[in-house]
Amino acid sequence: MSWQQDQQEGILRQDPIGPQGSAPLGVIFDMDGVLVDSYWAHLKSWQIVAAQEGRQITEEEFAATFGRTSREIIAGWPNANYTEEQIAELDRRKEAVFRELLSAHFTPMPGVERMLRRLAEAGFRLALGSSGPPENVALVLDRLGCRERFAAVVHGMDVHRGKPDPEVFLLAAQRAGVQPPDCVVVEDSPLGIQAAHRGGMKAIGLVSTGRTPDQLAEADLVVRHLDEITPQQVLALLRS
Repeated sequence: MSWQQDQQEGILRQDPIGPQGSAPLGVIFDMDGVLVDSYWAHLKSWQIVAAQEGRQITEEEFAATFGRTSREIIAGWPNANYTEEQIAELDRRKEAVFRELLSAHFTPMPGVERMLRRLAEAGFRLALGSSGPPENVALVLDRLGCRERFAAVVHGMDVHRGKPDPEVFLLAAQRAGVQPPDCVVVEDSPLGIQAAHRGGMKAIGLVSTGRTPDQLAEADLVVRHLDEITPQQVLALLRS
């Protein structure tokens, strides 16, 4: 396996992974807190919609739901006797507020474009596995300008069960044409890390807004910056 230093960008590039005809390797990304810093937009949108329903959501309660679909979160509210139609309407309202807030203060995670580029150039198949609705995913991919980097995209409406169920990651791997043991998942939530492991995949925990290294201790590797996720590091995890 040969490596060459890209002096202009200061990153390592790799020839396509493995011999021709070998099984492909994949990296699956969560979206919120991994590709985009959407913590405060999600927190504020939940608090706004909850207040409209006469409820309160603390930051601690909000953080505990990371990885679940909005529909699951609403259905789990105390004394929630909503019909499926009411849950869908609350979900729609919450996500509309979220997109408005995120659009006004869109903050990519530092190093995201550089990380995606070098992993793709190294020969990894990239996929996105998000619990968010398709409109949220489209907004983020369009604002980042990185849609073409992904061999597969899975959103919350593609799955029946949110994390820690591995459905979203297993479907992403299937669509990308990569076997689960040949995938590494990048996540910022304990539920997402559990989902990766339940799906037979390795997990990298990213310490993003609202997270601490201790909360991500179940990950196979914990990093503080996307620049730490290199082709070498991913290969080392897959071989371990």
